[in-house]
Amino acid sequence: MSTGHRADGGPPMAARPRVLPVGERALLIETADGEGAQALHAELLRRRAAGLLPAVREIVPAARTVLLDGLADPRRLARELAGWEIPPLETRREGVIEVPVRYDGPDVAEVAALWGVTREEVAAIHSSVEFRVAFCGFAPGFGYLTGLPERYAVPRRATPRTAVPAGSVGLAGPYTGVYPRSSPGGWRLIGRTELELWNAEREPAALLAPGTRVRFVAGGR
Repeated sequence: MSTGHRADGGPPMAARPRVLPVGERALLIETADGEGAQALHAELLRRRAAGLLPAVREIVPAARTVLLDGLADPRRLARELAGWEIPPLETRREGVIEVPVRYDGPDVAEVAALWGVTREEVAAIHSSVEFRVAFCGFAPGFGYLTGLPERYAVPRRATPRTAVPAGSVGLAGPYTGVYPRSSPGGWRLIGRTELELWNAEREPAALLAPGTRVRFVAGGR
């Protein structure tokens, strides 16, 4: 998402997104990049909490879009959205969830080679970053976390594993993710956590939700 300069000299505001109708009761809001979608999602949640957003059944972020479903008057909201200024994510100060990790995954050596560092440095680099859950998908409780600099993006494995253990911490493209349960997967595994990512009997069931800030801590059990 491109940005524009502010007259007061503060942080630049995100460019206005593109708003598309979806059926009779939904809007799909397109942004230029993932950061724009995250900033828009955070602003939508803020406005809903403040009573400044019309009633909406679901707000669903994705890589570069946010879906608003269950709107009574989507056309009216679309007109309003055209005039919104979206604050950048850096202005927000939510709490941080810490995820303890043992950086002993089966793909650590491959990731180290791709990054041009040692195995120990993989853990140091990954645990030094503050991540944010951009969106969720793939499996209940699985969050796509952004935050690693672009130079650390890695390709998926050429051959996916048939079973990845629950709690595995993996990398794919620009994202970090933690497998909430055992499932097939092609992400490069660098570690594992004992933290429970998904529990249907817990409220909320998912530990990680879109917008959540996350920091991985080396030395987990």
